[in-house]
Amino acid sequence: MTKMTAYQHRITSIALLVAAAMPQGGVAFITPINPTHAVSSSLFASIGVFYGTSTGSTEEAARLISEQFGEDASEPIDVDEIKGSLAAKFAEYDSLIVGTPTWNTGADTERSGTGWDEIYYSEMKNLNIAGKKVAVFGLGDSVSYSENYADATGELHDVFESLGCKMIGYTSQEGYQHKESKSIRGDLFCGLLLDAVNEEELTEERVQNWVAKLIDEGILESSGEAAPAATVMPAAAAAPSPQIDLSATVAFEDHALAEEIMTEVKKTRSGYMAHYNPRTDKTMWISTDGRSSYVTVGVPGYE
Repeated sequence: MTKMTAYQHRITSIALLVAAAMPQGGVAFITPINPTHAVSSSLFASIGVFYGTSTGSTEEAARLISEQFGEDASEPIDVDEIKGSLAAKFAEYDSLIVGTPTWNTGADTERSGTGWDEIYYSEMKNLNIAGKKVAVFGLGDSVSYSENYADATGELHDVFESLGCKMIGYTSQEGYQHKESKSIRGDLFCGLLLDAVNEEELTEERVQNWVAKLIDEGILESSGEAAPAATVMPAAAAAPSPQIDLSATVAFEDHALAEEIMTEVKKTRSGYMAHYNPRTDKTMWISTDGRSSYVTVGVPGYE
């Protein structure tokens, strides 16, 4: 018997539920659903696409990946905008594709500069999602930061791997300009790495090849059984989260304080560049050496 994809299995399950709900002796008129026809991706998606972003580039990559999967993948979901339980959101999907940029270059932990950093060692450490298929992707600058290319992708991978997830989607380093990366596992990248700064023309092809690889590795396959819900395990005694220099990444909610601090920052020899995200109404200030960043609420206070 040919194994159904997760999408086809969900279609069949819905049809059976409708038939079972009919009164005895009644007739259920069920219009056949052709899986080749477009339907709502949010209703039948078996893959959840999650990302963190500061400037929007990772969101664009997530959208390309989602579109390549069609109805089998969800619309891209920003981790900063998840309402309610993270466990419940992950439980909606059989498999996960997760992505991140890299801003806090060279830091040991919490290198993304996005919402991922806030949940890695708090909410996520108690998730029970062992066995779920997960693939990671990340963005970085392989020329200006060739020795720390897309480092944050490695941390994203390691967090999910530590939860017992089945990691898939490793890719070759061939064709990249980097020297070193914390996202290398063995001889391979731990997922899909993209460079929207120097190699944007290669992004679409790399996404297409990666999606084909994930399909070959079984990301769409379903056993025909309901996937176990992701649950939160009872919290053990609180362990200290990995510490980083708080001066490297600080979120300022007080506009007056933010402006005062950033005025001083502007006077420093290195200087900072402002990256405003209108969708989140936040500005990320990145040092010229890429090794520290600050986040302020609202548009940049000065140009």
